[in-house]
Amino acid sequence: MNLHGWLVFAAFWAVFVTTPGPNAVNCITNGMTYGFRRALWGVLGILTQATLFLFLSALGVTALIAASPAAFFYAKLIGAAFLVFLGVRGWIVAARPVTLSPAHGRHIYMRALAIATINAKSVAGYLAAFSQFVQPEVPIWGQMAAIVPTALMITALSYTGYTALGAGLGRLAYGAIMNFWFRRIMALCFIGYGLALGLAGAPEFRRV
Repeated sequence: MNLHGWLVFAAFWAVFVTTPGPNAVNCITNGMTYGFRRALWGVLGILTQATLFLFLSALGVTALIAASPAAFFYAKLIGAAFLVFLGVRGWIVAARPVTLSPAHGRHIYMRALAIATINAKSVAGYLAAFSQFVQPEVPIWGQMAAIVPTALMITALSYTGYTALGAGLGRLAYGAIMNFWFRRIMALCFIGYGLALGLAGAPEFRRV
C-alpha cells in the first residue's frame, strides 16, 4: 500500500468509526455509568472485535458470510433482538439515580465485544475496506502490516473519545433531569438500531 492509498484508507476509517452507532452509544453509556478508567474495558472489547474482523476479512470469512444472505439475515435478527433488549433495559433503569457501578471489567468488556460483533455496520465496513483498498496483486499480509495498526489506532482514539464524552456528561449531569433524558435518548438509540437492523430486507430464498 503506497502513501496515497494509506491516506485514503485512513480517512475512510476515521469516518467509519466516528459515525455514531451502537458502539459509540455503548461507550458513552459506559463512561456515564462506570467512569472513564473502568469504561475503557469497553474500548478494549471493541478493539478485540476489530482485530478479529480485520484478520477474518483478510481470510475472506466476512465475504463468505455476506454471500449467504439467509444465514446473515438470521444473524442480524439475533443482533437486533439483543440491541432492543439493551435499549428497553436502559429505558427502564434511566429513572434510577446515577452511581458509579462496581461492575467487573470482564462484564464491560464482554458486553462491548458482543455489541461490536453483532453490529451489521462492522461487517459492511470491513467488506468495504477490503474490497476498495486491498490490492489483489499485492501479497495480503504485507498490506495488513499497514492496515491493521492504522485501523486499530483510529478505532481506539475514536471510542476512547466517546467514552470520555460519556464520563464528562456523567459528572456534569450527575443525578440531574438532563441525565435522565440523556440516558433515555441513549436507550432509544439502541432500540432504533435494533429495529433498523431487524426490519432490514429479508433475503430472497431460492425456490428449489
